[in-house]
Amino acid sequence: MPAHYKHHSLSPSRHPSSPFDVHPALDHFDNTTDATFQQRFWVNTRHYKPRHGSPVIVIDGGETNGEDRGIAVVLEHRYYGKSVGVQNFSTDSLRWLNNEQALEDSANFMRNVKFENINENLTARKTPWIYYGGSYAGARAAHMRVLYPDLVFGAIASSAVTHAVLMNWEYMDVIRLAADPICSSNLVNSISMIDSLLKIGPLRGRLKSLFGLSELESDKDFVSVLEYPLTTWEDQNWDPAVSSTTFDQFCATLNGDTPTLKDTERTVLLGGGLKANIALVKLRQVDRENIVVLCPQDMGLTVEDCFGTNEDSKYQITDLSEDWRPWVFQYCTQWGYLTPRHQLAPLLLFRAYWTSTRAQDMYSGVPTGEYYKVPPLPNVTAVNVLGDYHIAADRLAFIDGEVDPWRPYTPHSTYGGAEEREDTVLGHSKLFLVVSTTGTRTGSGGRKEPRKLANS
Repeated sequence: MPAHYKHHSLSPSRHPSSPFDVHPALDHFDNTTDATFQQRFWVNTRHYKPRHGSPVIVIDGGETNGEDRGIAVVLEHRYYGKSVGVQNFSTDSLRWLNNEQALEDSANFMRNVKFENINENLTARKTPWIYYGGSYAGARAAHMRVLYPDLVFGAIASSAVTHAVLMNWEYMDVIRLAADPICSSNLVNSISMIDSLLKIGPLRGRLKSLFGLSELESDKDFVSVLEYPLTTWEDQNWDPAVSSTTFDQFCATLNGDTPTLKDTERTVLLGGGLKANIALVKLRQVDRENIVVLCPQDMGLTVEDCFGTNEDSKYQITDLSEDWRPWVFQYCTQWGYLTPRHQLAPLLLFRAYWTSTRAQDMYSGVPTGEYYKVPPLPNVTAVNVLGDYHIAADRLAFIDGEVDPWRPYTPHSTYGGAEEREDTVLGHSKLFLVVSTTGTRTGSGGRKEPRKLANS
């Protein structure tokens, strides 16, 4: 057992919110440093009973803080939460943050961890380990089963984004097709109208003033604020106890003056030479009442201070409090999912996004270091070579929600590349349609249809 793996006292009655830690190598492969880092994990032994063959279930914390996930064993991901082994988040310090190193962290943990006060050898070669993860961590669960079959007896990959891609326009297309059709039509029409008005110089300022955002210099920043309510789609869940109703409330406001699809084509004169579809008025209401008010202008801040991204100096701070930097580094180097590109189909995405990718905006936050340079484009091949849409293994289960906006990058994608999978005993493949407990939506024919929610 590596010397940097410590034994820890583990009482079965210990509360799972109290973490333990192990100390894996920061660089498993190339010996660029002999540093180790403290990697946290949590253990819930409430249902533990000594018995040969009983499994250990490990939950991959993914790109989040690992706290408050106390089910079985929760393993925090390097560079997240408090499992950070560097002094700052500079480009050079982040160079050991990649899929390969993080997967080896999990493998080392499973090979070597010791639980004192439990008189069994629970390492992976002596005990069946089931690896579970969702979204990014879901892809990691699938990768662990494929790369470490001797350690991972089985894996459950939920919303597993095993297909890394540069541009991910499909994310918003899922929402467009699955949302309430009146709300979707209102959004498409409003976005099209705003795109048109932003191209007319004299009307740009008037439009931004209408939304209380006249001080925002960048059109991209302006539409980013308007786009925010759409991101709440993935906060919906099959369980009403934890599901968000924000998207439903947003649509209810947007649809207030448009009870039918035909009504979504109506236009009104807003004054100052602005003529727009009627839903744009409601979009302004949502923006002013729910987003712009979050900027404390009474404390001397401007909307440019709160929502602007043009100032590169905002992205040059590299201390550990800037915990947005690790995931930006990951998608800029390997995972992609940068920005949708123009498609012939109507999209719930403003034109300003088509001409300014997230990578271009955020590369200022990962400038060239002394030892590492971020590639011109993410090396998505490093992820996709592990199986992509077709990744498969015995005892590897994929679970997805039918209208999860991340589904296009999972093995259940319907946007090309993935093939329909047979659900077998050894290779489960489940796609869930969940009927919302908050109600149903009315289709264009007037009949009630089940609401299809994202799996999360």
